[in-house]
Amino acid sequence: MIKSFIAYPSIPMLVAETVREALRILHEEMRLTSFHGWEQNDIAGKFINDPIFSEIQSCDYMAADVTKLNFNVVYEIGYAIGLKRRIILCRNDSIDIDPLVKEVGLFDTLGYRSYTDGRTLSQHLTNVSDFKTYLIQDQPINTKVPIYVVLPKAMTDKEIHLLSKTKKAKLPFRRFDPDEQPRLSALEAIKNVSMSHGVIVPLIDATRKDAQVHNLRAAFVAGLSKGMNKELLLLQFGNDPVPLDYRDFVDYAATQAQIDEHMAEFAPSITERMVKGVPRLLKESANFLSKMSLGSSIAENEISDLQNYYIETFEYTRVLRGEVQIVVGRKGSGKTALFFQVRDKIRPDRSNLVLDLRPEGFQLHKFKDVVLQYLEQGTQEHTITAFWEYLLLLELCHKIIENDRKSHVGDSKLYQPYLDLQREFKTDVFISEGDFAERMLKLTEVIMDEFRRIVGNAKGGTRLATAELTNLIYKHNTNALRERIANYLGHKRSVWILFDNLDKGWPPRGVEVEDLLILRCLIEAMTKLQKYLSKKQTPCHGVVFLRNDVYEMLVENSTDRGKISKVTIDWTDQEYFRELLKRRIAANDLDDDESFDNVWQRICISHVKGEESAGYLIDRCLMRPRALIDLVSLCRSHAVTLNHARIEHVDIIEGEKTYSSELVENIGLEMRDVFPKIKPDVRNILYEFIGSSVRLNQSELHRMLANYKLLEEHWAQIIDLLLWWGFLGIVRGAEDVAYIHSVQYNMNHLRALVRKSTNGAIFYINPAFWAGLGIIA
Repeated sequence: MIKSFIAYPSIPMLVAETVREALRILHEEMRLTSFHGWEQNDIAGKFINDPIFSEIQSCDYMAADVTKLNFNVVYEIGYAIGLKRRIILCRNDSIDIDPLVKEVGLFDTLGYRSYTDGRTLSQHLTNVSDFKTYLIQDQPINTKVPIYVVLPKAMTDKEIHLLSKTKKAKLPFRRFDPDEQPRLSALEAIKNVSMSHGVIVPLIDATRKDAQVHNLRAAFVAGLSKGMNKELLLLQFGNDPVPLDYRDFVDYAATQAQIDEHMAEFAPSITERMVKGVPRLLKESANFLSKMSLGSSIAENEISDLQNYYIETFEYTRVLRGEVQIVVGRKGSGKTALFFQVRDKIRPDRSNLVLDLRPEGFQLHKFKDVVLQYLEQGTQEHTITAFWEYLLLLELCHKIIENDRKSHVGDSKLYQPYLDLQREFKTDVFISEGDFAERMLKLTEVIMDEFRRIVGNAKGGTRLATAELTNLIYKHNTNALRERIANYLGHKRSVWILFDNLDKGWPPRGVEVEDLLILRCLIEAMTKLQKYLSKKQTPCHGVVFLRNDVYEMLVENSTDRGKISKVTIDWTDQEYFRELLKRRIAANDLDDDESFDNVWQRICISHVKGEESAGYLIDRCLMRPRALIDLVSLCRSHAVTLNHARIEHVDIIEGEKTYSSELVENIGLEMRDVFPKIKPDVRNILYEFIGSSVRLNQSELHRMLANYKLLEEHWAQIIDLLLWWGFLGIVRGAEDVAYIHSVQYNMNHLRALVRKSTNGAIFYINPAFWAGLGIIA
């Protein structure tokens, strides 16, 4: 007899009543007593969740209502998937779609069965004959990066400290970061949990931004982890009550010391698993496609493997030669990959000193919001430049003490200079504690406390003399610190300062003047340090990695525009993308000398809709490597789910639908970040294009914006953003469309094309969005 467990929330009441009616029909009319809901369990004298988990473990399949997302139900779905149970998702169509479903991103692409009454639902529950799970795929444990961390969008001191402790415990980790990926799909979560020894998930206070979205993701990932028997560190940072299903698994961490205690228990269990290995939970699949991995589309999550298939471009070579100060590229273009490759190329030579600095955006927001409000514009630049200069000196000191702890002993040139630095600065809290993000945060907080002590509650008009500012920021004799560091570095071949993540969390084309000031002052501080060390005969190279829009606005707000040397990461040639795919596929034990066509045909059909399949997918990736990897991975996932030996036509179509739908939703979220106060909420503006023609003249485009109730004064800004993200291009010939990547990300070029169109501009919707908006060319 088929046995099923049905998970559903008690609120809204209509959902619970309808599920109860469906169960009544199943039990009384159809005599199917093996269908159970959570309320039917014998819970007297037991914890309520014990029989629920027993039901999930013993059922043939589990059904779950996702009309309104509920923490316990989401956890139970994850737990059932982890146990390899078939999942049937249901939704009550008589209730408005929960907006959280789209924001969380877990279930909106998995598909669900609709119902409005108990009889329809009972039919759905009995109309299940295939009990095989199609969600879990064969994922070997990633022994190089064995930990998966799920982070909230806005990080605080506790999240930064948690990451710092994870690094100090020597536990390499992959992470889900909403700044990089606005939405977490169920397939991605399943893949990352299944290939991990352990999972770290913080639960955050309900008063924090996006708390509900993050905590729902946390519930799903925690359920997966328990179902797959992974080590789980589930930390409760807030004071809210924890949902009943996973209350027993939560460790409370109100202080950083408590985080340290829990990590001290978690880390040895991971090490033990890494030493012993864990038995495989899944059978070995027979075909190459199911075993193949394309790697992660996010460079931070594949540092150890990236070197196996990284393409050494001309831009990479120029950075390595020390010819540029700024690397510019769009989100997903490969800036961070270049950052890691340059670092890993230079760092093995002990005669080089490399600072690889990647702050979290949280520290800079804190510095900007609290410190700058006390200063007039004339003193801001001096203060921030001094802050960066001091921080870079402290980091150089920290790196020297850490790196040459052993090597200085056998080197007479380094021995005494090392001891001088160590004696004076080793015990300093800004040098010895945590990682860079944590030390930067601590220095920021100390400076803020000093500001408050000096100026009290006064804002905006406070005047501090230069000497006061210098004393406030510098906690050491800076000249002595600079001199001793320079003396030590005089025995090194070169110094490199690589700065990434500075613009992380800044909305595209929504950067504020204060953000640009912080960036400009960092470049000024690095330049001063480079000049000083050069005088001491030590070559110093500083490189900052930035998004195109941030660099464009930096140049617009600078007087000395020609002094900054930069290189742009441009992916405009399809052959680059073919080489990228070839290398990632070939990294799965194939011959590197095989042609792209031979490698590609191992995993994919040659044509789709009359087009060459690789070109079809490349045309829909917005010319971003990350997007192409995600798109091909989605097509592969669908193929493996259906046990196809290669990616077939149907897999490409379904993968494209999922990818395009996520793209529409993600860009909507980013537009909301840029224009949070525009009404109506611009997040859903792209849905106004559902079913439209791929070609739109200016009048048609304006009509759509007007239909969305946007004020005319906002139209130009919205169109600019649609062009910037590549949603729209400008038709400039019968077969030629100019997108933002076609004009080297120069918005002025696209605006000029609009102005110079003789009969009015014709806009073209990028093929990447067609499937998500039901557009047929």
